[in-house]
Amino acid sequence: MLYCFSQANYDKEELMSYLSLVTENDAVVLWQDAVLLIAKYPNYFKDCKGHCFALEQDILARNLTALLPKENIVQLISLLDLVDITVQYSPQMAL
Repeated sequence: MLYCFSQANYDKEELMSYLSLVTENDAVVLWQDAVLLIAKYPNYFKDCKGHCFALEQDILARNLTALLPKENIVQLISLLDLVDITVQYSPQMAL
């Protein structure tokens, strides 16, 4: 399954409940304002069992590069990479 997050306003419990559903066969993509979640809740993604990705252009657009954790397990991807990820993981859930 592919979980696509586009918002930054999830509270801790809501985000944790979504991430608890993610297995090692799943992926999480953060895009648009959801890239802010990496800086807001870095440990949540460190504990995520699936593959975590964030759109690099959204990170750069929000000037978040310096705020990313040093041991960031969220892999930065391009739009082309996103297309490949959407092909690889099915079904998809937009959150």
